[in-house]
Amino acid sequence: MIWSIKKLKANAKEEVKMDKIDLLEVYLNERSVGRIALTPEGLCAFEYDTEWIKNGYSISPYYLPLKPGLMIAKRDPFRGNFGVFDDSLPDGWGNLLFDRFLQEKGINPSKLTILERLSLIGSTGRGALEYRPDRSIATADELLDFDKLAAESQKLLTSSTATDSLDELYRYGGSSGGARPKVFTKMDGREWLVKFKASTDPDNVGQTEYDYSLLAKACGIKMQETRLFKGKYFGVERFDRTATGKIHTVSAAGLLHADYRIPSLDYSLLLKLTLQLTKDMEQVTDMFRLMVFNAVISNRDDHAKNFSFQYSHGRWHLSPAYDLLPSNGFNGYHTTTINGKGEPTRTDILSLAAEVGLQKKRAESILEEIITKSTPLLSKKTQK
Repeated sequence: MIWSIKKLKANAKEEVKMDKIDLLEVYLNERSVGRIALTPEGLCAFEYDTEWIKNGYSISPYYLPLKPGLMIAKRDPFRGNFGVFDDSLPDGWGNLLFDRFLQEKGINPSKLTILERLSLIGSTGRGALEYRPDRSIATADELLDFDKLAAESQKLLTSSTATDSLDELYRYGGSSGGARPKVFTKMDGREWLVKFKASTDPDNVGQTEYDYSLLAKACGIKMQETRLFKGKYFGVERFDRTATGKIHTVSAAGLLHADYRIPSLDYSLLLKLTLQLTKDMEQVTDMFRLMVFNAVISNRDDHAKNFSFQYSHGRWHLSPAYDLLPSNGFNGYHTTTINGKGEPTRTDILSLAAEVGLQKKRAESILEEIITKSTPLLSKKTQK
């Protein structure tokens, strides 16, 4: 028997609560995609809008196929949420801001439902999905005082008390992911993500990420424009925003319902996912190149949320790369394994190339190119 959202709501226990949300509408570039409610067990239940089914596409091909009827999420790995909607929610730094901000307003964040959290993200989340009722806080167009917000971020990381700039930090970075403090801002009509150092980062972490972004581009990795603001703050232009609208973006974690907090993927699966979604061997090669780059520079924090796919112009494609710099992974190994190895060898890398049908000569050429181009920067950083 297929339940409708209305029937599901009727079966839920009655609860008296101010501003309780029983139903959340999902939009994408002003088009109604569908609606979300919660089961009595607190699991997300989603159904597509009938018009979206006629003219739209699956926003999450493996877990929300484009079809009528109610689809209910499992408890794990996203606490009862679907991965595509969990991608809209903050994690790491964004969660810290989110919880501190709510506590400052007298709201216990642990009491919020998934629907209420998504409503607070509203139209400000990563990607193109928006949620109504929209309780998000709009930001100003320009943000220039990075020094002040970087200093306030450090206070927030090292103290349990609120800072004078908590509202401002939340307004600019409350929907962000990742561990390092960051803000979203507009400059000259373009949208940027700008990072500050975490308490455990070296002072030059911004310069380091900028250097590696330039190296990545030199190695053929597709990235958005990057800048070093004020000589120390790494910034990258957002790839989910354009002058004509937002681009639907889903992480590998969201697509595959993979737990990004622990090792849950192998690059073999990412390469095959790229082929299945894009049906384009050149984009599979791009993912292979990204894998090699991460291995060569020891970017071991390569978890399932650090790879994304986008839907535009009627097809899926690999998003520009991001978060590319040497880093520690789970227990010191690559979080996403290569041929099952946390410390892969050349043989492991080339084995995966053969597994997905990439020509051996081309795979070897990519590997040698990245090693050669990376050696000067890696040597320089090691000497320091």
